[in-house]
Amino acid sequence: MSKVLALLVLFLAACRSVAAGSADGPHLLVLGVAQDGGHPQAGCEAACCADACEDPRLGHRVTCLALVDPERRRFWLVEATPDFPRQLRQVHELHPGFALAGIFITHAHIGHYAGLAHLGREVMGTPAVPVCARPRLARFLSSNGPWSQLVQLRNIELRELAANERVELAPGLAVTPFLVPHRDEFSETAGFRIDGPVRSALFVPDIDKWERWERDVRDAVRSVDLAFVDGTFFRDGELARDMREVPHPFVEETLRRFADAPAEERAKLVFLHLNHTNPLLDPNSTAARAVAAHGAHVARELDVFPLD
Repeated sequence: MSKVLALLVLFLAACRSVAAGSADGPHLLVLGVAQDGGHPQAGCEAACCADACEDPRLGHRVTCLALVDPERRRFWLVEATPDFPRQLRQVHELHPGFALAGIFITHAHIGHYAGLAHLGREVMGTPAVPVCARPRLARFLSSNGPWSQLVQLRNIELRELAANERVELAPGLAVTPFLVPHRDEFSETAGFRIDGPVRSALFVPDIDKWERWERDVRDAVRSVDLAFVDGTFFRDGELARDMREVPHPFVEETLRRFADAPAEERAKLVFLHLNHTNPLLDPNSTAARAVAAHGAHVARELDVFPLD
């Protein structure tokens, strides 16, 4: 095993062994891994949701990260999901007294921005929480109710993000948005590069297909230490309809794309945004073993990824 690969394997092992809440430097905390509808999903009577309906502990929250800055006792959320109340509580349980410093949102599909409703006067009535979004998404929020009321009452403060322009959050801590192709009915779609003092991560939970992106995904993954990537569907045929209506790169496709990549490159892949039909939600599934056999990973709630 090469020195580089050995170090990366040790790093990834350390990421998963850090107890949530115990990291003393900047880190990413996984608060959810499911697609917009969560798991179990409303209206699903199939076997994929049955166990989670019976036992909520087997369910999964909608994809969300917390970028935690322990030195300054604050954090940013990456996405505002329908599970916002539980995810906010989870951060506060792990980091009592830490302040919500802002929210970064990728696009205007319900799993990514609907949680903003909890910042309004009917719930938290927050004072000017920064919400960082690309221009079309910012216009969508400011021009359509009930989101526009959040702006008018200054519960949120919209901050427009320019593509590929680095946003400095603190010394050694930054977020850079970039555009990805997706179903952009109401807004453009962003991914984020998150830079810490030492390590960096990619966050691309939604994209139509890798080949539609002007950037080579392997180059993008190569440029960071970890890559949270779209794992919505494991394979074609998971839905009882033409899956071209909801294009995503199947996990099988991504694994094939990286099949001849160096092991240290494949080890950076962390799949999330898993649909309720995705067998990767079960860590003991054949699909999960297939991902592990390729040297890649599946995100799990409360995974911690140090950035220092």
